Amino acid sequence: MIKQALISVSDKSGLVEFARGLAALGVSLLSTGGTAKMLAAAGLDVTEVADYTGFPEMLDGRVKTLHPKIHGGLLARREDPAHLSAIEAAGIPTIDLLVVNLYPFEDTVAKADCTLEDAIENIDIGGPAMVRSAAKNWRGVGVLTDPAQYAAVLEELKADGTLSDQTRFALSVAAFNRISNYDAAISDYLSALQPDGTRGEFPAQANGRFVKLQDLRYGENPHQRAALYRDLHPAPGSLVSAKQLQGKELSYNNLADADAAWECVKSFDEPACVIVKHANPCGVAVGRDAAQTYARAFATDPTSAFGGIIAFNRTVDAAAAQAVSQQFVEVLIAPAYSPDALTVLAAKTNVRVLEISLAEVRPDGTTAWARGRNAADVKRIGSGLLIQSADNRQVTAAELKVVTRIKPTPQQLADLLFAWRVAKYVKSNAIVFCANGQTLGVGAGQMSRIDSARIASIKAAQAKLSLAGSVVASDAFFPFRDGVDAVAEAGAKAVIQPGGSIRDDEVIAAADAHGMAMVFTGVRHFRH
Repeated sequence: MIKQALISVSDKSGLVEFARGLAALGVSLLSTGGTAKMLAAAGLDVTEVADYTGFPEMLDGRVKTLHPKIHGGLLARREDPAHLSAIEAAGIPTIDLLVVNLYPFEDTVAKADCTLEDAIENIDIGGPAMVRSAAKNWRGVGVLTDPAQYAAVLEELKADGTLSDQTRFALSVAAFNRISNYDAAISDYLSALQPDGTRGEFPAQANGRFVKLQDLRYGENPHQRAALYRDLHPAPGSLVSAKQLQGKELSYNNLADADAAWECVKSFDEPACVIVKHANPCGVAVGRDAAQTYARAFATDPTSAFGGIIAFNRTVDAAAAQAVSQQFVEVLIAPAYSPDALTVLAAKTNVRVLEISLAEVRPDGTTAWARGRNAADVKRIGSGLLIQSADNRQVTAAELKVVTRIKPTPQQLADLLFAWRVAKYVKSNAIVFCANGQTLGVGAGQMSRIDSARIASIKAAQAKLSLAGSVVASDAFFPFRDGVDAVAEAGAKAVIQPGGSIRDDEVIAAADAHGMAMVFTGVRHFRH
């Protein structure tokens, strides 16, 4: 039976209602400081911990629950007669329910003006100690660390005043996870501090904090096992926030490809469609609406689009859904679907339909486009990690440097920036031909940049798309003029590339000889 509860929280949301529910079940309430005052003001009968222990709070509240009468009541094993005799002899009642959430360390250090002193003062000591005691003794104590747990626990208590072993164990696991994440946040912050007091980008110890969302049927191949995890605090508009509306279970490869498609499509402000196959965009286009963007993206490479992942950054209507339904598609992603579109897609029962909001609510209540960009990219290597800041760099027209005698026309300039944005999401070495906001040929993942150029040309020819007058993007510089010769021979009239090769003069001369415009970005977009 739950006879006595200790409540000490920083986040007081939903607390009074929960405490009233406990009191109605005859549970005695213990509490500390501001929490006790809040409960008393609500008319609840509550005992201050200082009165309960007979030891006043001291050191500005740093010491208040670190007392044998608290931890003895939490740690005594109810099934052990020696434990029960010991606490009875010491006059220590059991504490059967602990409700604690911790000082807001994560929120504090997230503030730009946070000082080391602010951070240190928001490191909770007594709270984690109580949580660990209660969680360790889960067979006799229920421990709540999140207001989201209140309703279910209260409902279960109403039945007979007890919590099942299954519930107490689940609460214990959640409590230890919370403490682990809390300690990791402290470690991340402190180990990133520099001698001058500023915070470095990469802490001395990297503490990954991820929450498992689901087990997957298998990994990249059937003999591999896999599961999906999300960041503890995922960025708005990220794939892990997707709501699956219909279709089969998502696989490891579905998720990897869907992420590539979604990250690419949401980088466009105008209506866009991206089709991905094996982690590379095989068709990208912008246009007036979802149906038009899909038709133009599909035209780039209809063969590779078979069994691909399709992502939109606008609502999918019936016309777009009808068009998509004509091909075999594994996953469809969009920020919203019209009712008629969902009716059309329902006939394709195996298609995995995902909905991901692109609206990010700012602290001031306004909304913004949810880019959902990660703060860092992580790659696993043998017994280690490579961690880098995410490639969130966007290049504007004002940053481009024209290096040839011929300057790009306004339309070419728009297409060059479009091609550059697509190339960022194509595996290196990447070559992307475009015209009028549509990809025409994509060459990806080759050991030689000139091979990527040739493959892109072949792809365009297979799709019966002319490259005459097109523009082309290269994710890294052309090391020799042969790459420029190849794209010029294919029909390109303008090139966008980072520049920076020791043979830039040779490459620029080749572009001038072919009557091409060339611009340098000064930025590279390798994607391995």
